[in-house]
Amino acid sequence: MATFFGEVLPASSRAAYEDSEEEEEDEEDRDILRALEDKRLVRVNWSSSLELNLDSDNKLHCPHLLLTTGHNSSRFVSVYFLSRGTWDTVGRVSLWNERTVHCEDSVCVLQRHKDSQVLVCQVDCFVAEDQLFQWTEQVLGSLVVPQVTVLSDAPVTDYRSARPLGPDPCLRALHTSTFSESTCCPLVEPPNLLTGLPAAVLTWCELRGVGAVVYQCFSDVRSADSTVMSSFRPAVAHLTQHLQVDLCPDQDVLHKFVSQAPVQSNLYI
Repeated sequence: MATFFGEVLPASSRAAYEDSEEEEEDEEDRDILRALEDKRLVRVNWSSSLELNLDSDNKLHCPHLLLTTGHNSSRFVSVYFLSRGTWDTVGRVSLWNERTVHCEDSVCVLQRHKDSQVLVCQVDCFVAEDQLFQWTEQVLGSLVVPQVTVLSDAPVTDYRSARPLGPDPCLRALHTSTFSESTCCPLVEPPNLLTGLPAAVLTWCELRGVGAVVYQCFSDVRSADSTVMSSFRPAVAHLTQHLQVDLCPDQDVLHKFVSQAPVQSNLYI
């Protein structure tokens, strides 16, 4: 390159520097994405303090899995089942996403009844949409279970019907094609659909020939409520023989949950 006075200077181009900077930025972005993906992985950790008798594939055998997704369904299991008999914590399911604040907000505990070997998993934490399949694959893929029952909560505004449901909770069911038992309530009417973790679990079970049923309770109650909890009783009547319980609530545990629930206002929502 010649200057005004005729001096020849070496020519340089910024294209090579810009390309190298872009490559460095792309590599940094990939590192961040890899770290974020690894952080969002769902992990199942079995308890090391118990003799679980896992098979060669590190899977736990159980006759029935009771899964709850929602505030009242989880409290129902605590009041009616976990407060009675002997339950062992056999594993934990951990995950992380943008809505988990504390460590306990991202852990689902797997508990097994000592006599019947029935497994219970209460999902109180938020599972993001991109983690639904992974959560289902990791948890159900770690088990050998012939039957799955899912109890789920849903706001009554999600229920589409020409007739009003009334003040009482509304229970509806949906099951896989291999589910051979009769349901205790009507099936979900079109155009209503299951979403979230219940839908992911039901789809996983349908593809693998596992008998599964989802019982979803539609109500206008947002906090712990004894009426909503009791609406799940017919859905688990078949488990009473295995667990040897009479489906009577533990009044002390029930009072603790209900008394801690915030007062719901009908004026300000």
